Amino acid sequence: MIFLKTEDEIELLRKSNLLVGKTLAEIAKVIKPGVTTKELDRVAEEFIRDNGAVPTFKGFPNQYGDSFPASICTSVNDQVVHGIPGDDVVLKEGDVVSVDCGTYMNGFCGDSAYTFCVGEVDDEIRKLLKVTKEALYIGIQNAVQGKRLGDIGYAIQQHCESNSYGVVREFVGHGIGKEMHEDPQVPNYGKRGYGTMLKKGLCIAIEPMITLGSRQIVMERDGWTVRTKDCKCAAHFEHTIAVGAGEADILSSFEFIEEVLGDKAI
Repeated sequence: MIFLKTEDEIELLRKSNLLVGKTLAEIAKVIKPGVTTKELDRVAEEFIRDNGAVPTFKGFPNQYGDSFPASICTSVNDQVVHGIPGDDVVLKEGDVVSVDCGTYMNGFCGDSAYTFCVGEVDDEIRKLLKVTKEALYIGIQNAVQGKRLGDIGYAIQQHCESNSYGVVREFVGHGIGKEMHEDPQVPNYGKRGYGTMLKKGLCIAIEPMITLGSRQIVMERDGWTVRTKDCKCAAHFEHTIAVGAGEADILSSFEFIEEVLGDKAI
């Protein structure tokens, strides 16, 4: 069932999502060669709780096994999504790490993701990140009342595939509100004019998951971490938005992150 949000509910969603953006900015401050992904998780959880929220990912149930053990997902290089932070995962020069973060406060969820460069990254990888981020905003441009979900997916798919990148099919965006994952699903592929009609008040997380090579993926034995089958790099950017009568209202923000990164931002 799809729940359209009132203006008051959208403002509560905005608060949760802005906290996600600020949390990702705190992570941006400490990402560098030699830092473990577990340290990124510690920074995130402390910041989220200090701001009166709880990390929604921690303890999130899993149909394939144990619940998620951390506050953020940290997916390094060929990991697409749901990477588990660890003391044994040490970031090195030239890596990229996709950090997905969720918060819960005032009864509503926030959800956003950003792929960070660790030091200097190859131009080929940096272009993948740039195109994936562009695809996110192209998708958002289509998240307006009167269009359909297929219009969002089509726009993302065309932009990425025109650059010869793979578009992951098995994991998609989603509705969001009082629950982290609500209806409808929001694929990063599709046909124009098909799918659920977009209405004002629909709040969704749009999150392109794009690969440098084949779109084929595999799941690790931990039941969470998803990698590219060909071991080539992946990128992941995500915003939570509210569908409007005109342009979409982006409830999350990359501005805090990019203030920290400066000219190193994607």
